[in-house]
Amino acid sequence: MADLEVERKPAERPETHEPETDQEAGARPPSRRRFAFFRRHPGAKWVILAVVLALAIAGYFLWQYESGRESTDDARIDGHVDPISARVGGHVIGVHFEDNQYVKAGTVLVEIDPRDYQVALDRAQADLATAQATAQAAQTNVPILTTATGSQTASAQAGLTQARAALAASERDVDAAQDKANAARANLKQAEANYAKAAQDVDRYRPLVAKDEISQQQYQSAVTVADAGQSTVDAARAAVSEADQGVAVARSHVAESQASITQAEANVRAASSAPQQIAVSRAQAGAAAARVEQAQATLEQARLNLQYATVAAPVSGIADKKGVEIGQNVQPGQPLLAIVPLDDIWVTALFKETQMRFMHPGQRVIISVDTYGRKYEGYVESIAGATGETFSLLPPENASGNYVKVVQRIPVRLRFKGGQDPQHLLRPGMSVTPTVIVK
Repeated sequence: MADLEVERKPAERPETHEPETDQEAGARPPSRRRFAFFRRHPGAKWVILAVVLALAIAGYFLWQYESGRESTDDARIDGHVDPISARVGGHVIGVHFEDNQYVKAGTVLVEIDPRDYQVALDRAQADLATAQATAQAAQTNVPILTTATGSQTASAQAGLTQARAALAASERDVDAAQDKANAARANLKQAEANYAKAAQDVDRYRPLVAKDEISQQQYQSAVTVADAGQSTVDAARAAVSEADQGVAVARSHVAESQASITQAEANVRAASSAPQQIAVSRAQAGAAAARVEQAQATLEQARLNLQYATVAAPVSGIADKKGVEIGQNVQPGQPLLAIVPLDDIWVTALFKETQMRFMHPGQRVIISVDTYGRKYEGYVESIAGATGETFSLLPPENASGNYVKVVQRIPVRLRFKGGQDPQHLLRPGMSVTPTVIVK
């Protein structure tokens, strides 16, 4: 057909053994040029294939290497800073350190005038000796009082029994004296009656003897009988008086016996309080023993205060933040210095939460210290219980509904392996770059 265009192919160049010119090579299509290159260099494709394969293998191992390591530059060395303060107040008489000086544990750093505390110690020792003597006396008094009160109780009971027996005897004596008095009065009445009869006989015989109606002898006999009757009356009256006095004496004995009973009963009541007295004595002994313990505590406190007057380094480390000078008066609790123990340091690293997937305690760590450009061996000691933002002064509050998700960082404590820093070159606060081998 005339309308159809006949595709014309370029005339093929006859095969010759002459080399192809640059113009001819440039006139060819790119694919033809590549094939021409491989025809001229048959081993090049194997070289390229080997290079590609080597790059793939290297890329795979690089990926494996990087995926097994987690690193961060948000890390620093941390350590303890032990503040040293005065435990007692006083006048400083010695300062034996300077800032940035290495001190060993037990080294005397500050001396406070100990004389006041020595006086307090001596006084406490004397108070303890006094309290011990008092306690010994009080303790010894308990068995003595127990024995004495027992004897007093028995004696008081015996005295009461004796007083009651004496009262009964006195009452019997009163009865006997009363009977005797009654008998004396009866004898007096009889003597008075006989005397009256005899006196009447004398009065009757007197006119008769004057008239000589009776003999003088009979009259004298009557007078004699009357005189004897008078004497008998007088004797009877004396006996009555004596009997009355006997009754009075017996009654006084009764009163004395009653008083003795009252006293004996009081003694019994006093002796009956012996258990309470013993309890009081034991309580006094206990109080004395408590005062001994109190004095011992005071003595121990005085001894400690005397020891506190010498401030020694509790740990070995670098002394810093010196805040005391000779002649200064310090108060209890006043800061004097701080000691940084360089034997106990670690690294606090803040890893992103996306780096924590395979991290756990015990993994090996390579720690690069920026100060010295040196790497140290270490291991993961522990992982914090929350992110650093949670422990911040103003933690995030998501109640408003405006929470913006950001990658959080979790503190991880890394510990140096021992024996790598004999000169104590590492210091808290230095920046480091740790790399954790997680795979």
